[in-house]
Amino acid sequence: MRFTSYMDLALDEARAAAARGEVPVGAVIVAPGGRVVAQAGNRTRELKDPTAHAEILALRTACAAAGSERLPGHDLYVTLEPCPMCASALSQARIARIYYGAADPKSGGVAQGPRVFAHPQCHHVPEVYDGIAAREAEELLKRFFADRRGA
Repeated sequence: MRFTSYMDLALDEARAAAARGEVPVGAVIVAPGGRVVAQAGNRTRELKDPTAHAEILALRTACAAAGSERLPGHDLYVTLEPCPMCASALSQARIARIYYGAADPKSGGVAQGPRVFAHPQCHHVPEVYDGIAAREAEELLKRFFADRRGA
């Protein structure tokens, strides 16, 4: 079986988020068999909702499509390491694999900070693969924040 990355779609979502003035994070959820079932970018400012991270929005869409709160066998591609809130939600949804781009030393919850999946209270631990298109994801974030600072 050949690996196919869907990170380009996640990067497209991140670019669209940046164009809306949102932190450029994009997420894509892929069902078993390779069908994209959800994609989203951050919308926290637009929706005035602190939970409207790309991963959460994609989870909501994918769960609605599946008719279930659980997504076994599904993969998530996200441009930035999930925060603790998103990591917990991904565990609750039973996502099989997480592929992320840029590490997030300040707010990450997977390899940084609380390392949600390492806690004994974590009921489901997905496979995690980092560094997928990390340079592109990091550049989007750096450019976004540099523009905000006027640099």
